[in-house]
Amino acid sequence: MALAAASAKAKSDRMRITLLAETLVCMCIAQVSSLVATAPTTSSVPSAIETIESANARLGRGINLGNALEAPSEGAWGVTLKADYFQQIRAAGFDTVRLPVRWSAHADLAAPYAIEPTFAARVDWAIDQATAHGLNIVVNVHHNAAFDDNPESELVRMTALWDQLAERYQHRPTTVYFELYNEPHGKLSGETWNAAVPVLLQAVRRTNPTRPLIIGPDGWNDIGRLAALRLPADDRNLIVTVHYYSPFQFTHQGASWVKGADQWLGRSWSGDEKALAEVRKELEKAALWGRENQRPIFLGEFGAFSKADAESRERWTRFVATEARRLGLSWAYWEFCSGFGAYDAKAEAWREPLKEALMAAP
Repeated sequence: MALAAASAKAKSDRMRITLLAETLVCMCIAQVSSLVATAPTTSSVPSAIETIESANARLGRGINLGNALEAPSEGAWGVTLKADYFQQIRAAGFDTVRLPVRWSAHADLAAPYAIEPTFAARVDWAIDQATAHGLNIVVNVHHNAAFDDNPESELVRMTALWDQLAERYQHRPTTVYFELYNEPHGKLSGETWNAAVPVLLQAVRRTNPTRPLIIGPDGWNDIGRLAALRLPADDRNLIVTVHYYSPFQFTHQGASWVKGADQWLGRSWSGDEKALAEVRKELEKAALWGRENQRPIFLGEFGAFSKADAESRERWTRFVATEARRLGLSWAYWEFCSGFGAYDAKAEAWREPLKEALMAAP
């Protein structure tokens, strides 16, 4: 009887030990699984260069909302932004809108150079629309003749503008990109532009230390001026932009703001091997500079004015967009619905050949 009781007790003890062991094993597995699930991997923590390359790739195909907020006042050049424009752009397959903004026309001329609240709210609205429609948006400083003509004296005001903009948008998602200044030229060239860049960059970085920031060379963001551009080596969250409008007498024929442009009317772009080679050469030069300097390239503007024949415009646009994609450049066509427009605002419809030319790039 005592022997049977002892045997039953031993069996019970073994069962309890087994159950305890199984419980401990389950707890360990659960803890390890939790650690694995939450532990960072190498791919989830990319380097700064990988991050900015990814940010540039995300820009993808873009289009400029030109002649609206960079006009002296919105509507003065025939374009007033509408919520539907953002929907149309996204539905067509674009990834990004570039928003040119003439901040200098909407800020005080005396310190602290305050930006008009109503105008800033209009830009806020545009950013909201882009974000709501799943678009990246590039917000730039566009058209400041005083800065181009008197860069040393105007730098204080430009810095104050960027102080305000950077603080205002510091909590926006990383799909909101800043572009330091559009097409520096005139006296804002060479070492003068190179000296201004770190000053303006510092104003942005005080509140936006890692936001993707776009900067281009002087000479109207010309590819040929890339070699003269000097950027802070320790800021790897920079994308370099260039603009491309060659051959200029084709892309700007009949443009009222270009002296002598009427004399170029009737010029076509054949797309023969010589013409193709010229485009390749320039865009490959930009891509090579980007690789050598570990700076991704954004082709921020390219387009042909509406006075050129439609077939030539389509042919040129298709090739430039395709070459840019082949070379790993993001791009934004100039522009949405004005003189270069891919969209007809009056008809409320895309100019299909141009849209298809832009979307054709793989």
